[in-house]
Amino acid sequence: MNRIVEKEHFSEKVVKLVVEAPLIARARKAGHFVIVRVGEKGERIPLTIASADTQAGTITLVVQAVGKSSAKLCALNPGDYITDVVGPLGKATHIERFGTVVCCGGGVGCAPLLPIVEAMKAAGNRVITVLAARTKELIILEKQMREHSDEVIVMTDDGSYGQKGLVTQGVEEVIKREKVDLCVTIGPAVMMKFVSLLTQKYNIPTVASLNTIMVDGTGMCGACRITVGGKTRFVCIDGPEFDAHQVDFDEMLMRLSSYKDVE
Repeated sequence: MNRIVEKEHFSEKVVKLVVEAPLIARARKAGHFVIVRVGEKGERIPLTIASADTQAGTITLVVQAVGKSSAKLCALNPGDYITDVVGPLGKATHIERFGTVVCCGGGVGCAPLLPIVEAMKAAGNRVITVLAARTKELIILEKQMREHSDEVIVMTDDGSYGQKGLVTQGVEEVIKREKVDLCVTIGPAVMMKFVSLLTQKYNIPTVASLNTIMVDGTGMCGACRITVGGKTRFVCIDGPEFDAHQVDFDEMLMRLSSYKDVE
């Protein structure tokens, strides 16, 4: 059982939870995720760790209420307990000094992007962060991103904040004005697909952190399988990050839609 010590609403359906998990906090690196469960018969929900405080022994999770299970998690309050928090899982982000790195996040994808932005900057990279959402209210963690980025570009679909347009327009704006050595993208699968198509056109190496359906998180169930470079890979143990130009996003999108009618 892991106690919630802090809760913050980013928007009506997006919540930040700070959770006691001292062992995970010490072991976690950028890119790692956890699987949480609310109730003994609860669904297992994979969530990337947005940040960790080793002194306080806590990790920060950002959750969007989409279906029944995520809504139950978002309804918890400080003092309540999450039945299970298992992790850190997956492979950590490969961090080195690449040069100029564009990190682009869409919606709640900005939460797992934050530790990568922090780590890339700490490694000596020039970091340009592109944040995107439908409206101003859905832009999250902008202040924290600015603290660790050389530049932050904000894109909103409706133009209510920053520039009006899609995340790809913000990324291409950077590509056209300076050399980009690496792009990291996290967000809805369709967003990552089009970021990948854009960077492929400009021959820019790109890493995507995938958000497939996941059950056990140890590679046994196969629910998170995807095709990368023509080969089957498991997001939970081989990822969650992959060469975006090798990912079969169309197959991934089809699999993600399998349970839409019961969410």
